[in-house]
Amino acid sequence: MHEVLNVRNVSKKFLPNIIALESASLSVRKGEVHCLLGANGAGKSTFLKIIAGALRPSSGEVTIDGVPVSFASPAEAARRGISMIYQELDLVPQLTVEQNLFLGHAPGAFGVINKSERRRRAREALRRVSAGFSPDVRVESLSVANQQLTAIARSLTMDAKVIIMDEPSASLNETELKSVFSVIRELTAAGVGILYVSHRLGELREIGDRVTVLRGGRTIDTFNVSETGDEVLVQAIIGKEQSLAERKPREPVSGDMAINVTRLKGAQGLDIAGLQVRWGEVAGLTGLNGSGRTSFLKSLFGALPFSGEITLGDKVFHPRHPADAIRNGIGLVPENRKTEGLILHAPIYKNATLPSMRHSWLTRHALQKERTRPVLQALSTKYGRPEQAVVQLSGGNQQKVVLAKWIINGAKILLLDEPSRGLDIGAKADLYTLVERLARDGAAIIVASSEFEELYVACDTIWVFHEGRNIASFDPSITDRDQILKATILGDNHAQH
Repeated sequence: MHEVLNVRNVSKKFLPNIIALESASLSVRKGEVHCLLGANGAGKSTFLKIIAGALRPSSGEVTIDGVPVSFASPAEAARRGISMIYQELDLVPQLTVEQNLFLGHAPGAFGVINKSERRRRAREALRRVSAGFSPDVRVESLSVANQQLTAIARSLTMDAKVIIMDEPSASLNETELKSVFSVIRELTAAGVGILYVSHRLGELREIGDRVTVLRGGRTIDTFNVSETGDEVLVQAIIGKEQSLAERKPREPVSGDMAINVTRLKGAQGLDIAGLQVRWGEVAGLTGLNGSGRTSFLKSLFGALPFSGEITLGDKVFHPRHPADAIRNGIGLVPENRKTEGLILHAPIYKNATLPSMRHSWLTRHALQKERTRPVLQALSTKYGRPEQAVVQLSGGNQQKVVLAKWIINGAKILLLDEPSRGLDIGAKADLYTLVERLARDGAAIIVASSEFEELYVACDTIWVFHEGRNIASFDPSITDRDQILKATILGDNHAQH
C-alpha cells in the first residue's frame, strides 16, 4: 500500500547532551489509522513536533509521497499536507468557526479574502466531518467535541494528506469519542492517513490498523493491531531494563497518619478515595498524562476546589485557598517552577522567604538572609550571594530554592509535582537524596512524577492514578516494577492492591 508519510532514522539532540530521539522510524499509509504508543518520556512529543514542522531533526529523513522534505515551520508542513491537532486545541475562541478554519490560509488574492469561496469551502469541510453546527457560531460556544471536529475540518481545508491527532479522547466522553471515530473512518475511506496518539489500548483496538511503539526515544517495533495482544504491546512499552538505580534497604514507615484522604472529588472526573500518607513516608503518584496527579496535589494545596473528607492527623482539613494549606504546614513545589514557584528576577533570599513574609519581623532584609543561608547550605545549594537573582541559578539549584522556602516556613507536608523535570542526572540524584533526608526527619512527602524509575527507587509507596482515580497502591520493596507499570498503562485491568 502507498506510504504517504515515511520517517526514517530520525534523531534529535538538545544541548548540552540530551538525546530526545535516536533513530526513530514510522510510516503512515494512505487511508490507514497508524497509532503511536509510548510511556511518558518515550519521545512521542518530540517525534510529532518533527513530523509537524515544529522542530528540525538532528539527523534522519522525512518523505511525503516518496519525496524528501525539510520543514522550517508547521505552516510549511501544512502546505505539504501534514496537519497536527494538538491535545490543547489551538483554536481562537472569540472567532467564528469559519474564521478559525482558514486562519493563515484564507482563499483570495492580493490580500483580499474571497468570502464566498471561503464560505463554500467551510461548509464542505464541516459536511465532511458531519458537523451539525453553523460556520457562523463562535468557537467558544461549542462543546469540546465540536471544537475537535472544527480542528479536523481545518485540516481538511488545508488538503491534509496526513492528520496527526494527539490524545484526541482526553476531553471527550464515550459518545463524543464515537462521533470522532466515525469521522476518522470517513476520512480514511477517502484516503487520508491518520497518525493517532493515545495511551488507551481500547481505543487503538477500535480505530487502529497498525501501531508503532516508542521507548527511550527509539522505535521498538510496529505491529498490526488486529494480530497483537495487549501483553505484547505492554511489554514493548515498558521493556525489560532493570531499574536505573537499585533501591536501598529502607526501614518500614511506622509514623502516625499525616494525611488521610477518605474521599476527594474535583473537576474533570477527579475522584480519590482511601489514600493515606504517614509521617516519614515518601508516597509516589504514577500515571499517564491526564491521570489527575497534578489536580490532586493542587486540591490538597487549596488551589483547586473539591468536595469530600480529608484529615491532617486527627483534624478535618478542607483548604479553600493556598493560604489555608500553608497555615497547616503544607508546601507545594509546582510542576512549572519558573512560572508558579519562583520570581525569577528577584533575589534568592526573597524567593526563599516569600511564604514567611507575612511575619512582620521577617520583612527586614538582614533577617531574611539570616534565615535563608543555613537552609540553603543544608540543601547543598550552589549560589554566589543571597542577593543573586534566582534566574542565574541552574535548574537543580532553583528547585532547591523552592524547597527552601517551604522548609523555612516550617512545612511538614511537602507536595512535589514533577520535581526532577529539567534536571540533569546529578541534580536528580541530589534531589532524591534530599527527599529521603527530609522524610527521615519526619516530613510526609508526596511526589508526582512521570519518571517511574525515580519513584520506584525513592518511594515507600506508589499509588497508580488512572483517569482521575487512584486505582492501586504498591510497596515497591516487594513488587516487581513491571507489575506497577502494567497497572499504570492498562488501568483497572491490572490494578492490584
